[in-house]
Amino acid sequence: MSVPDGYYDVPTGKIAAVVTSLEMLAPPVLPPDPVGDWTLRRVAHPDATWYRDLYTRVGREWLWSQRLRMSDAELVRTIRADGVEIYTLEHDGGDEGLLELDFRTKNECELVLFGVTAKLVGTGAGRLLMNRALQRAWAQPLTRLWVHTCSFDHPRALAFYQRSGFRPYRRQIEIADDPRLDGTLPRDVAPHVPLIA
Repeated sequence: MSVPDGYYDVPTGKIAAVVTSLEMLAPPVLPPDPVGDWTLRRVAHPDATWYRDLYTRVGREWLWSQRLRMSDAELVRTIRADGVEIYTLEHDGGDEGLLELDFRTKNECELVLFGVTAKLVGTGAGRLLMNRALQRAWAQPLTRLWVHTCSFDHPRALAFYQRSGFRPYRRQIEIADDPRLDGTLPRDVAPHVPLIA
């Protein structure tokens, strides 16, 4: 598909992000674990309330909203599906990181969600979470591990994935309803994405 160079209006009430998909075709050499008081725990049967709370605390500033718009039944079906694994990073008695791996495609794994709460950004917790994600994923008979990130995410997210061994292979534009306009997220989050009502 050929798209002419130029500017294109995004409809009022919508947001547009540049999405970069990245993949890894073989296990990487992992860097050393950072020192910190973090523990990875698998959540075998996550409930909707727990999941939404952690998802919101990790992703609110990056406009994560898709899972917030799901009904409880749809969300539970998604996060408890066979082949989907949910982990949290525990710190100071609380859940402060979210990792979701999807093994439902044969010989592949999607790193669906990955992130830590604001209090752990920059502490090394993200590196520990990624090391554990890569170990868990590549413990399976994979030929491909993939993830996507977008221009709404943390400004260092893309470089972090590349340092972790992922290589970009596709770029897309995603257009969606602005979750701050329908009350899914507060209007004052994500100031790096201007609110245009």
